[in-house]
Amino acid sequence: MINTNDMFYAKSSDAAIAEAGEYGGAVTTLLKYLLKAGIVDAVLAVERGADLYDAVPILIENPDDVIKASGSLHFGTLNLAKVVERYLDGAQDMKLAVTVKGCDAMTMVELMKRERVNADNVIMIGLNCGGTMPPVKGRQMMEDFYEVDPDSVVKEEIAKGKLIVETEDGAEKEIKIDDLEEEGFGRRTNCRRCEINIPKMADLACGNWGVIGPLAGKATFIEVCSPKGAEVLEKAQEAGVIDLEDPIPKGIEIREKTDGAMVRLADKWQDKDWEDKTGREIFSVLSEYMDDFSRCLKCYGCREACPICYCDDCCLEANNGPDWLSKGEVPPSPMFHLERMLHMVESCTNCGQCEEVCPGEIPLAKIWHEVNAKIKDQFGYTKGVEEGKPPIAYFPFPQPASK
Repeated sequence: MINTNDMFYAKSSDAAIAEAGEYGGAVTTLLKYLLKAGIVDAVLAVERGADLYDAVPILIENPDDVIKASGSLHFGTLNLAKVVERYLDGAQDMKLAVTVKGCDAMTMVELMKRERVNADNVIMIGLNCGGTMPPVKGRQMMEDFYEVDPDSVVKEEIAKGKLIVETEDGAEKEIKIDDLEEEGFGRRTNCRRCEINIPKMADLACGNWGVIGPLAGKATFIEVCSPKGAEVLEKAQEAGVIDLEDPIPKGIEIREKTDGAMVRLADKWQDKDWEDKTGREIFSVLSEYMDDFSRCLKCYGCREACPICYCDDCCLEANNGPDWLSKGEVPPSPMFHLERMLHMVESCTNCGQCEEVCPGEIPLAKIWHEVNAKIKDQFGYTKGVEEGKPPIAYFPFPQPASK
């Protein structure tokens, strides 16, 4: 019997999928099984669009099409929770399996707590994530640092603190993430600060960290994070579509060390991004960013991009607000941003969507992440993390039931 907190090395029983998918094709196999068995109506994942630097969401209903979403895309900066809530009616009337990074999973949980996503109808297949990269800068990075044609790159991977790229002629080049990021390239700034590399708030957390021995590179490390995840994995094993074996204890240790190294790297970037702000009150932090806010065009792009904004009738619309909002001044009154802070202060998941679309290049993700972190520290909501529990609840809202 499979239970929550169990760990496995997993690979597809189908040799073709094991070969085509990454690390034994375990995730592809699970998604295909969920569709074929009728456990879900559709799979929401990410596939390559025009090229390696163009990740687009794909809704899959035919099990044979799941292979389209195989492989990782670190230039994919989407948040799939937003797709579920805004474009799939919060999975109210359909059962979904969704592949999620850490920020996707945290956002999904926040929306579930607000009953904007139906927790009973969603299975979250978590994917370990060391960060994603901006597409335009990614192409420039390939030319300037790797000295290759961006279109010749067929695969990229973040491993052991390096960004490894493979070109169509089979050649590999690797550069330390630290070196790239010191030059302003590499991962997105919000990803650099992120401490959630293994999405334990999902139902299953899957990745290659910790797979050693004969299965290194040929299997996926799966951690069972919920009763729902345990049920899914057990059914797939009983159906004979996935092979499971106990992980090597040293592999578990390596996985933990890898995660710890990534968390320390995130802490380093937090210290750098929030330099000289330690111990200050929230409003003191905000006052520090008033020069940045002065570049606001009041385009509402941040609100539209944010996957957490959930009000049907937004209070920031001019016809709903007080005089300071309806005057149409640019830049808007600081109250415009303070109002948004009240909405984001306990729910920002540092996904970076707002900052990506801001035409004024205001470091919005940096600001809301800092404010959110201070709130968590001030009210003690990091206690669960210290006890080894996943930080799925920043504030004591009711949690979604796992079924």
